[in-house]
Amino acid sequence: MKRILTLDGGGIRGVFSLQILRRLEAIFREEQRRDDLVLADVFHLFAGTSTGAIIATCLAWGMPVREIEELYLTCASGVFTKERWYRRWKAKYRAAPIAEFLRQSFSEAEHGPPALLGSKRLRTLLLIVMRNASTGSPWPVSNNPRARYNDASLPDCNLKIPLWQLLRASTAAPFYFPPEAIRLGDQTSLFVDGGMTPFNNPSLIAVLMATLAPYQRCWPAGRELLHVISIGTCAARARLPHKVAAKINLLDEIRYVAPAWVGTMSAEQDLLCRVLGDCVYGAPLDSEIGTLDVPTLLGANEQKFTYVRYDQAWNAEHSTAAGLSGLEAELDDVKPIPVLQRIGQEYASEHVRLEHLFPRRPVPPTEPDPPADAPVHWVQPATGSG
Repeated sequence: MKRILTLDGGGIRGVFSLQILRRLEAIFREEQRRDDLVLADVFHLFAGTSTGAIIATCLAWGMPVREIEELYLTCASGVFTKERWYRRWKAKYRAAPIAEFLRQSFSEAEHGPPALLGSKRLRTLLLIVMRNASTGSPWPVSNNPRARYNDASLPDCNLKIPLWQLLRASTAAPFYFPPEAIRLGDQTSLFVDGGMTPFNNPSLIAVLMATLAPYQRCWPAGRELLHVISIGTCAARARLPHKVAAKINLLDEIRYVAPAWVGTMSAEQDLLCRVLGDCVYGAPLDSEIGTLDVPTLLGANEQKFTYVRYDQAWNAEHSTAAGLSGLEAELDDVKPIPVLQRIGQEYASEHVRLEHLFPRRPVPPTEPDPPADAPVHWVQPATGSG
């Protein structure tokens, strides 16, 4: 079985995701009786968007989760260095501190040259999602040596791009950080946050990149062959202020549009994964369709992968505990970090289970089609829940 681990974007809320990763790492260490095991030992592909891209790269680098969390806690305040007041019409924060943090974190040796996407220090396949704002295209970039644009003979080979620069691009959230300029051959393009693509939740694009022929990995699909674990960042649903419609102003709408877009697209990717795969675990998507943990459009023998989704919504109780006036935990607000750690640990302890990581749900034998007038009975699977 090939394993894929995907991580949503969400700024400093990546601290929540790290608590789930710590639990995953602990379960694998206990199951394999290896205290030094890291997630790169058991997963074949890590995929991430924005803050998820940083975490995914750290995991592919072979870092233990504890070390990644220490990086976040020690560097969180520094990377959010406000731009000078007379330049804030361009971006809220300066690009240099986060760029330097990424350069130092991903070099071929201490004080050595920056590691490239093709670096041998990456122990697994890695997928980073960003948006090419110059062409208007989503840009899922991987270190897959067989990929079309990873041919070393090309002047704009993606494998020659520094890792830090790709991560800076994937985290260049509009309004927060300026775009990142990346030179590709004889052209320079501007890149922005991967949350501005449909893939803030990169689960489905990771499956497609692993299995579709044009990407040239061609992993076999099937629920006994491919296992996907997707981790969110404890985001709140975007809401307009409680005002009468006539009093909603342009600023209200500007604040609403980007979070609403990102949240909606993440939810859609989650829905599609549950439709195409076998949902072993996940919270209800909504009150009408529930968890979709039974076969839907595809029969049990046709499902393309098993799928686990770990996430929970940030709520008013969390805001109160963090001393926030609004409902949302902002991407750049470091104050809620202790609360994010606590609720992440509580969530992981309650929800992350060994059976989610080693699904053994046998495919039932194929039976002849029932008569056209036979009644339909839905049967709940014996294992797994949402």
